[in-house]
Amino acid sequence: MLPGRFAVCCLSPESPFPALDSAGAFISVTRTADELSIVCLEENIPEGAKAEVGWICFKLHGPFAFDQTGILAGFVGPLADYGIPIFAVSTFDTDYVFIKPEFAGMAKDALRAASHELA
Repeated sequence: MLPGRFAVCCLSPESPFPALDSAGAFISVTRTADELSIVCLEENIPEGAKAEVGWICFKLHGPFAFDQTGILAGFVGPLADYGIPIFAVSTFDTDYVFIKPEFAGMAKDALRAASHELA
């Protein structure tokens, strides 16, 4: 798990990229025709962004080869079986799965039951 609480933020698609504190363990910025989406530590929420706060983050131990299949599904499947909502972000080397802290204990139980090793 990464340290800190995270926010999933949304700005309009024409918004400039905000200055973000890069000292945190994770920042993701994605622009589409519909939005500018940012995942960052709660203390770094960009001004004017709509934000969903209070996420904790599981980092899947990568890197994963692009021809490997089912990596993310194997992790989030047990969470779905337990009714745990997630938000996922993938990078070149690995996957990050965000959940709300009230589901942390249940998520760890679900993942251990599915033979995942948790650090």
